[in-house]
Amino acid sequence: MSPAGAPELVAALRAAALTVATAESLTGGLVCARLVDVPGASAVVRGGVVAYATELKASVLGVDAGRLARTGPVDGLVAEQMARGVRERLGADVGVSTTGVAGPGPADGCPPGTVFVGVAADRLDGGARHVRLALAGERAQVRAAAVDAAIAELAALVTQLAPEHVAEHGGPAGS
Repeated sequence: MSPAGAPELVAALRAAALTVATAESLTGGLVCARLVDVPGASAVVRGGVVAYATELKASVLGVDAGRLARTGPVDGLVAEQMARGVRERLGADVGVSTTGVAGPGPADGCPPGTVFVGVAADRLDGGARHVRLALAGERAQVRAAAVDAAIAELAALVTQLAPEHVAEHGGPAGS
């Protein structure tokens, strides 16, 4: 999904009567900002947490501190736990997260451009999933591409959940 995909995503969330919360590290709130730039986003966006510092991922989002100590924050299961945590804490149907290395240099043993996007929802097998990305470019380009990827993963999740959620609620929101 392109950067212009946020309006379609907000519309899909609304049609499926789903709410979303974001947990962001390297993107620093840009995913949530992209969503709330869309008129009507208040119907579906619960909020977001920027947990840039590693310890906040544990204390605010509930990421396993032992895992953070073993793997560092740039990890797929950390991304999943961030998405689960923000979803639970902000009372959303779905959660999306970003964690990674924007650059310019490596961090936590990972090269710049290493990014994980996590999504979480009750009906998702295992409750969450993640994708690992190897993004090219300067810091701003890596961050922008991570936002695009988060929007795309969230859109894929909504597409997967929408038929079940709409049937469960008797139709799209507002019908």
